[in-house]
Amino acid sequence: MSGTDIGTGIAMVLVIEGLVYALAPSLVERMLEALRAMPLETRRTLGLATLASGLILLWIFRN
Repeated sequence: MSGTDIGTGIAMVLVIEGLVYALAPSLVERMLEALRAMPLETRRTLGLATLASGLILLWIFRN
């Protein structure tokens, strides 16, 4: 994995996040409210599951 790959990945995340904020700002607000209502342990588990999913997808696409 080169610096270009990392930069490309970061740029893609920013593009996708920018689209979400531009096209559905009220949805973002509702999602943040839902996150606030979740217990801390649930948010931590969700974050770890997302991390694991991303790593698995990265491994699949890179092989």
